[in-house]
Amino acid sequence: MNADRQLRITDVVVKTAIVHTVTYALCGLIAFNVFNYSAMLANPTMSVYMRSTSDPIVRAGLLFQPLRGILFGLVFFLLRDPFFRRKNGWLTIWATLVVIGIVSTFAPASGSIEGLIYMKAPPLSPWGGVVEILAQSLLLSVLTYSWVAYPERKWQNWVLGIAFAIFLILPVLGLLAGGTGR
Repeated sequence: MNADRQLRITDVVVKTAIVHTVTYALCGLIAFNVFNYSAMLANPTMSVYMRSTSDPIVRAGLLFQPLRGILFGLVFFLLRDPFFRRKNGWLTIWATLVVIGIVSTFAPASGSIEGLIYMKAPPLSPWGGVVEILAQSLLLSVLTYSWVAYPERKWQNWVLGIAFAIFLILPVLGLLAGGTGR
């Protein structure tokens, strides 16, 4: 990590968007299978406010993640000094995501303080949804920090770039094939 190196907004934003999309896909794929999200979302209580996993917009959901990653990247760039110029910047990134984005979100979301107060519906599996979002935010923090703070590690460009391309091509192919995703 070179603290004197100038960080460019495009580097931080593009790398964050790629890492977010890859970690979102990996954690989502694992959680989908381990926590049986298809059955959970078919529950009448959950189906009132959550789309089915076979819904085309849900199947295309991964295609929207680069946009979320760009938004994260813009904020990460604004906070680049504490995030990328300190030895354990990944921990600062993760703490920020967990506190602001998960536990203290303004919306009554599953796993948040507002959700505990205002939601009647059970959380998205106390161990499933929360474990998934904590794991994904941790991976996002560690990998983004590593890639931005240590750009000389060229293998990261290849591994994350290829994974990003694969994870965006697969839902497109699935939508073109017209399958239900079941």
